[in-house]
Amino acid sequence: MINESAKIAILLLAAGSSSRMGQSKQLLPIQGEPLLLRTAKSALQSKANQVAVVLGANADQHEEVIKPLPVTIIVNEEWKNGMGSSIKAGLNHLMNATPALNAVLILVCDQPLLTNALLDEIISSYLETKKKIIASFYGGSLGVPALFDQSLFPKLLQLEDQQGAKKVILGNSDQAHSINWPEGEIDLDTWQEYLLFKKEY
Repeated sequence: MINESAKIAILLLAAGSSSRMGQSKQLLPIQGEPLLLRTAKSALQSKANQVAVVLGANADQHEEVIKPLPVTIIVNEEWKNGMGSSIKAGLNHLMNATPALNAVLILVCDQPLLTNALLDEIISSYLETKKKIIASFYGGSLGVPALFDQSLFPKLLQLEDQQGAKKVILGNSDQAHSINWPEGEIDLDTWQEYLLFKKEY
């Protein structure tokens, strides 16, 4: 059970149109479940207190998939402007709904090997190390899933619409603790990547 005094929310970004995939990657079947549903379930199985999902392109279709789950759904009408706009829409919603929020853990929807065990490791590291950022390390760089302490919320809210959370991670790397997660290199952006993934897993 999570430290009762810490309030941590997961923000799952799933607003993109999957233009390089040519179809919705959120709906790609991974071991019999749409990727979006699978990722949202992993988030719910973690020690986080709440889970919010930011939708955009094909929002109605995607909402249908996760409707049975106890998640907060936020629709970002400006999703075409980029990932930064979804981070800001999601974080503003969470801050208004939970003023005492201590940290937000940002996930994306195209890392099929994401598990609740990784999310729990990130949350535990935040509580133990007291670092302001806990980021995943793969492919020689820090990235998402990444947790941000509330002291960095203003920096997340200052992101340009087309920037992602990585800009805040790299700009504040002296305050970051990393968790090795080599599986993070596997993300599904193209149909070829999806077919390769299906063959290997």
